[in-house]
Amino acid sequence: MDITIRELIPELANDYVRFFDMTPHDQHSDNENVGEYSCYCVCWCSDDYEGKDFSTPEKRRQAAFKYVKDNNIQGYLAYSGDAVVGWCNANTKSDCLNCASWRRFMGYVPLDEPGIRVKSIFCFVISPEMKRKGVATRLMERVCKDATQEGFDFVEAYPRKDSSYQSSNFGGYSEMYKKNGFYVSAEANQSLIMRKKLK
Repeated sequence: MDITIRELIPELANDYVRFFDMTPHDQHSDNENVGEYSCYCVCWCSDDYEGKDFSTPEKRRQAAFKYVKDNNIQGYLAYSGDAVVGWCNANTKSDCLNCASWRRFMGYVPLDEPGIRVKSIFCFVISPEMKRKGVATRLMERVCKDATQEGFDFVEAYPRKDSSYQSSNFGGYSEMYKKNGFYVSAEANQSLIMRKKLK
């Protein structure tokens, strides 16, 4: 399969928002809804959520476009030809502790000692027709490759324990991580914390 992985840069902001405009997902399930449910991944970023309004799709879209331009949302786009077919949100863990989703969902995740650099994989969105074709794995491999070159100590991910849970696919599946050298470093009631050591 001819898939190209590109790091998200400001020049790809239009491709990024168009992918969320066009990709059916309701809480990242296989629901065919678009529009009101489009998240644009604005809740996983390096911006402080305090005072932000993401209540409508248009507000999320505008925020996403600005976030990409300002490098607040980081990650990788998967292309098939000229079309974006997948997205992986991967950002420096310590930069994202005040984002909306971290504040709401991630209280169970231990913080790291000073000097430990961790790249977090927060989210995947894959086009419905491209699911289970290895796109998420390709994205994850690129995250690990670049994080190694950039001097990170670990890549960390947060898959759900129950892979049948409706939105478990947004964080990737534990089996994918295990096959690629990740181990369980901690766990909570519903989620795992998985790490890959890079050094």
